Amino acid sequence: MSPRKIAARVCDRSLDIIAICDHNSAENVPAVMKAAGGGRVVVLPGLEVCTSEEIHVLAIFEDLDQAFAMQAIVYDHLPGENDPDAFGLQVVANEHDEVVAMETRLLIGAIDLPVDRILDEIHRLGGLAIASHIDRASHSVISQLGFIPETLKFDALELSSRMPDREARERFPSGASFALVRNSDAHFLEDVGKNASAYVLHEPTFAEIHKALGKEEGRMVMELS
Repeated sequence: MSPRKIAARVCDRSLDIIAICDHNSAENVPAVMKAAGGGRVVVLPGLEVCTSEEIHVLAIFEDLDQAFAMQAIVYDHLPGENDPDAFGLQVVANEHDEVVAMETRLLIGAIDLPVDRILDEIHRLGGLAIASHIDRASHSVISQLGFIPETLKFDALELSSRMPDREARERFPSGASFALVRNSDAHFLEDVGKNASAYVLHEPTFAEIHKALGKEEGRMVMELS
């Protein structure tokens, strides 16, 4: 999952837009953006935040400054230091696939901020907040809370399987009003692009995706029937 290999894999899979969302960190986003630089693939910066309820939330932004501002909030609320022997090395790479640093904060666990606070911070910074893999038995808003409270203003809900939209809306009635998206959630190189969404956009940009999730001005996420 090195930056150059990710960039090459994305091109092989004919993807137009990707978001790099490591767990509680955006450290490796710049390297992937540089590795894909000059190509046709748009790389959006982000991170996957694990809230105090152990709900995973994708925080996706238009630029790196926003992503790193979100990272600063997350880093201030992490539980402690990483134990490499227990959890493995947390590598920071550059665009040439060279290791440039080791992150010593423990990124694998939950931070001590609740999901409503995380959504507020993402939106305050101008980002999109997407509920991760809501059809999974753990680390989703459904698994942790049992439903999606009306007070949680997600921009979209992510499905981890090829479940049809109609089935998902029947299974998760509290999410009926949200846009549904599918992402690869890749932890291994071969999984990049295994699950993707098709959007109707004027151009491959963050602003256009924002409109599509809100079904604005003819933009939309194509439904999977």
